[in-house]
Amino acid sequence: MMEKAEQYINKLHLMKHPEGGYFSLTYESGAVIKQAALPDGFLGDRKISTAIYFLLKGNQFSAFHRIKSDELWHFYDGCSLCIYVIHPDGRGETLMLGKDLANGYRFQQVVAAGCWFASKPIDHNGFSLCGCTVAPGFDFDDFEMGDHQRLLAQYPQHKKWIDDLSIHTH
Repeated sequence: MMEKAEQYINKLHLMKHPEGGYFSLTYESGAVIKQAALPDGFLGDRKISTAIYFLLKGNQFSAFHRIKSDELWHFYDGCSLCIYVIHPDGRGETLMLGKDLANGYRFQQVVAAGCWFASKPIDHNGFSLCGCTVAPGFDFDDFEMGDHQRLLAQYPQHKKWIDDLSIHTH
């Protein structure tokens, strides 16, 4: 399985992502949404939409982070993936991405703008190859990594998720 993950990393020209795993930009629209037409909080114009490939090896996770846009996840290959979402109101939700439809997994899942989210493959010996489409388009100015201590203080009911899926700094 890991050999296949390495093949995807090489063939798709994936680079390390700051949140964990690997990614490659596959699409960004030529058209732009002007800042004045965007919801509050966007600092500047944005592409209408962007898309990436995203791969996590089984022993990796995508650490809690949030963005200002909705993010549509697509499943491509490997093992299923769980996306752990903490909504602004504190509600937790696990989105199951994969091909095991009989057990509740779906080929596509949406993380709403402003939610904290992290993800991880369900098989430590596998990998998950996904795609993520963001609209308005992704910009690192809209990306916020979760701080372990601040997340724990704000969402103590999700301690296990936060402990397991955030970057611990001292």
